[in-house]
Amino acid sequence: MTEPRRETLEKLTPVLTKRWLSPDAWKIDVYEQLDGYAALRKVLAGKPGGRGRASDPVHPDDLIKLIKDSGLRGRGGAGFPTGLKWGFIPQGDGKPHYLVVNADEGEPGTCKDLPLMMYDPHSLVEGVIIASYAIRASRAFIYIRGEAVHAARRLRNAVDEAYRAGYLGTDILGSGFDLDLVVHSGAGAYICGEETALLDSLEGFRGQPRLRPPFPATHGLYACPTVVNNVGTIASVPYIVLGGANWWKSMGTEKSSGPMIYSLSGRIANPGQYECSMGITLRELIELAGGMQPGHELRFWTPGGSSTPLLTAEHLDVPLDFEGVAAAGSILGTTATQIFSDQDCPVYATYRWLEFYHHESCGKCTPCREGNYWMVRVYRRILAGQGTHEDLDTLLDTCDNILGRSFCGLGDGATSSVTSSLKYFKQDYLDYIEGRTAPKLSEKALVGAH
Repeated sequence: MTEPRRETLEKLTPVLTKRWLSPDAWKIDVYEQLDGYAALRKVLAGKPGGRGRASDPVHPDDLIKLIKDSGLRGRGGAGFPTGLKWGFIPQGDGKPHYLVVNADEGEPGTCKDLPLMMYDPHSLVEGVIIASYAIRASRAFIYIRGEAVHAARRLRNAVDEAYRAGYLGTDILGSGFDLDLVVHSGAGAYICGEETALLDSLEGFRGQPRLRPPFPATHGLYACPTVVNNVGTIASVPYIVLGGANWWKSMGTEKSSGPMIYSLSGRIANPGQYECSMGITLRELIELAGGMQPGHELRFWTPGGSSTPLLTAEHLDVPLDFEGVAAAGSILGTTATQIFSDQDCPVYATYRWLEFYHHESCGKCTPCREGNYWMVRVYRRILAGQGTHEDLDTLLDTCDNILGRSFCGLGDGATSSVTSSLKYFKQDYLDYIEGRTAPKLSEKALVGAH
């Protein structure tokens, strides 16, 4: 294991992760000792402890402008400007407004939201209250993945503590602002990470994506104006309120401001969460993580989870921000950086990801439902040593019929590793097809694959 250089260590910018190692950081008394709910008091201008009437609260429109000025972009994968999304909510329409937090983290390799909810749930709760105030919502929801039992318990406990402390409920901090917050556990469907499928699930229907337009900003939860944001996005809000837009922009790059939590996994010495200014490179992240594991050399990696196109060792110095990764032909996504070495097979890795997408497809649209089904079977043929050269054309043709033609982004994401692995590692496919690489799957895997 190698020690990182000082200049690389300086790239670490713990903001959202700064409380994670504090003992009992998930408890409200510890959170308050570490600047917790100070941003909410600043917004609502309540006196310390919430006693007495508030005076001169920040106007919701000024709060939206602050978030716009900070350049905060969504941390859920798409990177849409957060302040702009909040500004889409129509005001004076006579309808209830809702804030929904997408905590349905389920993509392979993605693991930044769960530790945040485990170790610092009050930062999310505080962000929810401030964001709800900005968009004039009196009811908010956190939709958390069903398997995340421990994180859900921590969140519900944090919500209960916030109610008892007067941060939730009626007349918060004497400001006249009311908010109820519900933590809802889903049933563990990856498709519910898509915002409109999440809304359908939250309403009690089967989680399937909706046709857009209309968009959630005007016809979201219960056909009312709704903002859907990721956990990391909402948890960033209190820090921006306290530090200001210029402080937030002092980290990251011009168009990708602030810090980002990079989830490193795979063939590195110290996998884990590394919060750094956006624009850091994989070379620097690997250095922070103690280098590659002994005997392993980097071969391929995902910059943002399994739904983002693969990159190679040639892309070690690509800036890991929204623009830099896009210029390299991939997507920053959820910054789930899965690192594979020369001892890993890109064909087999792609097959395992495809199995996931085939299993998690909601089945609503034909391209995704049928395309992933058949691509899994083609991969089984190739990995069992019975593939043909025509199979490669079939894979690319299938991807072409899925990409841009499926009902939501799940189908598009499923094609990413297929097309990118064929782009960079076609020889690996040919080695299976032409017999130079021993089969990885037995003939039992071919049942129904023809």
